[in-house]
Amino acid sequence: MEEKVNVWKANLTNGLILGFAGVIFTLLQYFTNQTGNKILGVLLWVILIIVLYFLIKSYRDSYKHGMITYGEALGAGVIIFLYYSVIMAVFIYILYKFIDPGLVDKNLAMAEEMLEKRGLPQSAIDTGMAMQKKFMVPGFMAITSIFGNMLFGLVFSLIDAAFVKKEGNPLLDSTENQL
Repeated sequence: MEEKVNVWKANLTNGLILGFAGVIFTLLQYFTNQTGNKILGVLLWVILIIVLYFLIKSYRDSYKHGMITYGEALGAGVIIFLYYSVIMAVFIYILYKFIDPGLVDKNLAMAEEMLEKRGLPQSAIDTGMAMQKKFMVPGFMAITSIFGNMLFGLVFSLIDAAFVKKEGNPLLDSTENQL
């Protein structure tokens, strides 16, 4: 009889690994003054996809005896990303509330500059900036980061689960039949 593995408990360490990797990457961006760099943002996504692949694979090999369905791999990836999202939300709150409260103003200035480059009229820029100021508070940013990260996590997990899944013949590959 196969033992039931608690997927939440089994992936806690994996979620912490991914979360702290995200925190370290974000801190590197912050300390090098590259917070708004879009290329580094895409690089973070690539890193997250690759690391998530290895974390799901680790879960498969350590807890699922080398066999995992697409759905189980997807679920593990989403759970790992939920832990990641909560860690990043707490970090974002701390960063914007305590470490550098002026970072909100920097982000607003970059957004205003981007709107000006698009050639929008000043009234539209003023309206957009007034709306952005309402939402650029640490608490709201942390909460929305959870939902945004979970959306990306779902997409990344959908991709990685396709490569990690490994289903065999249950009659030939069962752990009970192996010597």
